[in-house]
Amino acid sequence: MLSINNIKSGTYITFRGDPFVVMKHDFVKMGRGKGVMRATIKNLKTGKILEESFKGQEKVEQADIKHSKANYLYKEDSNYYFMDNESYDQFFITEEQIGDKKEFLFENMEAEVLNYNNEPINIEIPNKIKLKVKQSPPGIRGDTAQGSVTKKVILENDYVVDTPLFIKEGDLLEINTETGKYVGKVNTGK
Repeated sequence: MLSINNIKSGTYITFRGDPFVVMKHDFVKMGRGKGVMRATIKNLKTGKILEESFKGQEKVEQADIKHSKANYLYKEDSNYYFMDNESYDQFFITEEQIGDKKEFLFENMEAEVLNYNNEPINIEIPNKIKLKVKQSPPGIRGDTAQGSVTKKVILENDYVVDTPLFIKEGDLLEINTETGKYVGKVNTGK
């Protein structure tokens, strides 16, 4: 059991019978009373985000999450299929569980699998990935006069992202998978 003093961002807890990860936490001391931990927690099975308060001597159970590696294989209906890197067993995780990370999955990509009670419940992918620009409209001189200093480009996985005007077709870009935003152009050494 964890006291509220041990709850930090990234901690896995069991709350109302489901596994959650603490996304943000803030400890607030109320005058003479006991402190309160306000936390933003995300359900690892459903992806639902909750705002919760844990009071004083309240304790929560630490979720027993095991990590393993797997490669993404394919999508069928609303299921995403993976193959475990050690046992070579295939399993799927639903689109609802994966959430927005689905935009950045590509064939043979390695992902970290979160297992709860020996059942795969979700994945983690790298925070930043590199993708090539498939389509890029020309950056037109004078576009900045109207306040727009970005343009929309289509990446190799068909994801659309806002980039600076100088980005062109074939460029390799770094994308933040948590926000879905352009981070920078990758220098390929040419």
